[in-house]
Amino acid sequence: MAKTFFKNNNLEYTEYNVASDLAKRKEMIDKTGQMGVPVIEVNGEIIIGFDEEKLREKLGVK
Repeated sequence: MAKTFFKNNNLEYTEYNVASDLAKRKEMIDKTGQMGVPVIEVNGEIIIGFDEEKLREKLGVK
């Protein structure tokens, strides 16, 4: 859902596969303390899970 949201709103994003990228997995766990995905970082703020309302607010998308 997050990828579809970004694509539908023409937003660039970087995707990391934490199942295969051990360094990014460690970084995610260090930042969030858990393994749930998606983890979305917007201007230093962490959003765990797909929260469309919060993403729209943080990214200024109507």
